[in-house]
Amino acid sequence: MSGSDEAPISAREASHLFADWKAVPAIVLAVSGGPDSLALLWLAARWRKALKRGPALGVVTVDHGLRPEAAREARAVKQLARTLDLPHRTLRWTGEKPTTGLPAAARAARYRLLAKAAKRFGATHIMTAHTRDDQAETVLMRLSRGSGIAGLAAMARETERDGAVLVRPLLDVSKQRLIATLSKAQIEYTTDPSNLDPRFTRPRWRELMPRLAAEGCDSRNLARFAARVARADAALELLVDGAERFLALRGGGSHPGGGYDAPAFSALAAEIRIRLLLRTLARVGGEGRPELGKVEMLAAALEGAAAKPAPERGQIKLKQTLAGAVITLTPARLLIVPAPPRRRKSG
Repeated sequence: MSGSDEAPISAREASHLFADWKAVPAIVLAVSGGPDSLALLWLAARWRKALKRGPALGVVTVDHGLRPEAAREARAVKQLARTLDLPHRTLRWTGEKPTTGLPAAARAARYRLLAKAAKRFGATHIMTAHTRDDQAETVLMRLSRGSGIAGLAAMARETERDGAVLVRPLLDVSKQRLIATLSKAQIEYTTDPSNLDPRFTRPRWRELMPRLAAEGCDSRNLARFAARVARADAALELLVDGAERFLALRGGGSHPGGGYDAPAFSALAAEIRIRLLLRTLARVGGEGRPELGKVEMLAAALEGAAAKPAPERGQIKLKQTLAGAVITLTPARLLIVPAPPRRRKSG
């Protein structure tokens, strides 16, 4: 992306930022009232106005019911949307709020409400204002948790969530440029105090960013790192695709018993085995994608069991359950099948 980190975003730059989605039928813009999302609203509206034909735009603000100021901020967003000739709707997260894990719960609720709003609006895409700064913070947070390659790739430009396509056109843009864009347009914005609350993880990392940047670990380099990891992750997924096809030819993936040729599976590289297990368990177990750490332990157990001779009684070398599936290793096959329903406790 051209331009310094202090320069406002021009109309020409905006056309490049949003170009990938000019042919979709409708887009919902997620706008909270903060600088990032207000800049998204302003830029997207100008981009759409410059097109002869393009997607219908709708604006949605989610009020999580956590701050009394949120209602006033939603009204301010509605007013700006009205001046830009865009429809606006405020949705509220109702019900009891959790005492722990509040940011994650609020995020899940927000995307769930946005997906419902998109469906009502006839939109296939939801546009959010995640920036390069958000990407850098996400990389650091996941690195601190020991995430795998897929996690360190951080946020993608497009992802599917809750039946909609989540798009992030500003992922390579700094927050400074968005603030400069609003200043030039003379648009006021609010700041959510939770963004600075040290009780939450992301604000603590945000506070560290200036010191990390002084050592070269700035948002630009961290975002570049995430892009390179994403590239490596995509290449590995292609290798897993090839491994699945290879095992199917060996009587594996398409086998009615849900199994793979055990020697052929064991001959795969460790990372490919782990990723293949992740895929298969998510598909067979019915409990969603299992935790990476647990699958790594399973892969290590399978590797150890494969190296040992089969027990004298029977041919089973290893048998265990994980993520709603039963994994059984014999000298010839690795079987992964759905676990039987759990019995209800009587009384």
